[in-house]
Amino acid sequence: MKKQLTALLLATTVTFSVGALTAEQAHAASSATIVSGVNFRKAPNTDSATYGLLKTGVKVDILDKVNNYWYKVRDDQGRVGYISTSSKYVRTDGSGGSTSNGGGTSNSGGSSNAGSTSNGGSTSKPSTGSNSEIVNKVIAAGQKYLGTPYEFGSDRSNTSTFDCSDFTRQAFKEGAGITLPSDSRGQAAYVKSLGGTTTNWRNLKPGDLMFFMDYKGTKASTYPSDKSNQRISHVGIYLGDEKILHTYSKTSGGVRIDSIAGKHWEYRFVFGGSALK
Repeated sequence: MKKQLTALLLATTVTFSVGALTAEQAHAASSATIVSGVNFRKAPNTDSATYGLLKTGVKVDILDKVNNYWYKVRDDQGRVGYISTSSKYVRTDGSGGSTSNGGGTSNSGGSSNAGSTSNGGSTSKPSTGSNSEIVNKVIAAGQKYLGTPYEFGSDRSNTSTFDCSDFTRQAFKEGAGITLPSDSRGQAAYVKSLGGTTTNWRNLKPGDLMFFMDYKGTKASTYPSDKSNQRISHVGIYLGDEKILHTYSKTSGGVRIDSIAGKHWEYRFVFGGSALK
């Protein structure tokens, strides 16, 4: 009888262990592929330290969907961290992992910090339309203001004049339904927080924001080769075809389109990237 009881207890233990394993397998990671370089953070917020950038083509396992902004993932080196859920950066090959807290705000504060800045920028993405459609709307909204006079420190409450950041802010507000920070440095910080930026303007896509350092002349030799620590002083919208839509002075005629290649715009360029999640 004692032997039978022992056998029964052993069978129950094995059954429980198998059940626990099955439950864990039910939450097994789904695979995903990085489609554009993205920051691999140690915590689900933009203030967190990073392991670095996960490059295009890297495979990751999605362990969990923390909220609408962050995936918890494991990379091919076995490191566990957090990346943006945006389809611009990651393509899921499965269900995308389970969702903590019903996809809402996690205790780690991910949803409030995933892309926000201290300068009043909104990180909400429009609920309808693909990124390409939204980009077209942003560009169309910007081009509607061609010729609008330039005014440094323009009034953000009207569209009678623009400075560079007021113009880009208005284009994204009308075309994408998001409100960017009110100055170029704030917009640069916001775009950088989303990851996937580039220091080569030829890698930009239409609709990306371009950020520039101060003007130092028309020759490339007057600009430093390493601009990573340069202060951002100008922003514009990349149109594709080596063109930029922006505004920068009263004498230039206000909002206009300029060529980039071989111009001081190319030499002043610091980095650029998308403001869309």
